[in-house]
Amino acid sequence: MFENFWGNPHVTQAIGQMIAQDRLVQTLLFSGPEGVGKATLARRIGARLLGRGELIERDDLSLSDNLDIVAAREKLAAEKRNEDPLLFATHPDFVTFAPDGPLRQISIQQTRLLKERAQFLPNKGKRRVFLIDHVDRANDQAANSLLKTLEEPPDHLVLIMTAENAYDLLPTIRSRAVPFHFAPLGRDEMQAFARTHGLDDAERRIQLAGGSPGLAVSLDLEAYDKRRAAMLTLVKAASGAAPFGTWVPVGEAIGRTKSEKLELHLKVLYDLLRDLLVLREGGSEIRNQDIRGELEALAATVEFAWIRKAVAQADQIAELIRRNIQKTIALDAFIAALRSA
Repeated sequence: MFENFWGNPHVTQAIGQMIAQDRLVQTLLFSGPEGVGKATLARRIGARLLGRGELIERDDLSLSDNLDIVAAREKLAAEKRNEDPLLFATHPDFVTFAPDGPLRQISIQQTRLLKERAQFLPNKGKRRVFLIDHVDRANDQAANSLLKTLEEPPDHLVLIMTAENAYDLLPTIRSRAVPFHFAPLGRDEMQAFARTHGLDDAERRIQLAGGSPGLAVSLDLEAYDKRRAAMLTLVKAASGAAPFGTWVPVGEAIGRTKSEKLELHLKVLYDLLRDLLVLREGGSEIRNQDIRGELEALAATVEFAWIRKAVAQADQIAELIRRNIQKTIALDAFIAALRSA
């Protein structure tokens, strides 16, 4: 039923059976790591229910045209974004709501528009499908507004929400949706995926993607290496393996670059901390195999407690991103907190 969808057969089989029996629930919650196919499957469900899948696929948020739209909206004043909430609806009965603005959040204006449009009858057939991608990025007002729609959805509406961590959502939202967790793909599946899609530098992409085919395809290796060099300098300065002065020009360069979001650096930082933990505890499967020797030397100098605190500090920065914290200040504070440890 979901041709060429990779991984998580327990999800596709369950949903396929619901559709075949005409018993698809109205509200679905797809959770799991970035790039494992949550939004992709939502679009496939829409294509199965509504037809014209080629129109629905035009609203894939990873497409360059759609990325450009989202990036352009970051430069708009908040009033402009509020007047015209972000949505994608190439197919008249399939609507995608995506995080908007410089903080990439689901706004209350979007959830109000969702509530309004949910009442519209299908253009054709008996169903409409709404996708809220990254519903875990809804602010408190938006989440409470969404709850009103979830409590009494129109009979024709199928609402699919995606989130990396379902437990970042309000319990009242989780309780009104049927949950499906998407696990990372295994190594054999990732290798088959890479062969089918003819990925360049496939082995390294598989290592860095961590079981997420979407990441394996979209990963810009050159940009990743630049971010990794910066975050490795950060970790060395924070652990005392290098003087603070080595970090200063790197931090200043990151602060000057408006296009380089702090969130992108944090993802690389988490990868490095994960690899340090694996190596320190005697494991072998790390993501950054090409700098294994450098990471092994660093892992030998840090304690488990230090790694745990580093992860906690990174988590704090991730929370502050939504408040538009300055990048250099956040990363300097990371070093200061860990050097004192």
